[in-house]
Amino acid sequence: MNIQTKRKKSGQAMVEYIIIVVIVAIAAIAVFGAFSDRIRGMVGGATEELGGDPGDTSETSEEIMRGL
Repeated sequence: MNIQTKRKKSGQAMVEYIIIVVIVAIAAIAVFGAFSDRIRGMVGGATEELGGDPGDTSETSEEIMRGL
């Protein structure tokens, strides 16, 4: 097998890989478009849960560290 044949096969493999990546990206965009409201609600709910209550000031980090 000569060098030109190897380069052609390598280039062909790269093009096939890029085509697969593009197809997956288009599918992901379609899924996010179809379920965008639900995904936005789920991410918003998770953000609220992880963020905690803004009015909750029972202990500061300094007080917690003193207790250790």
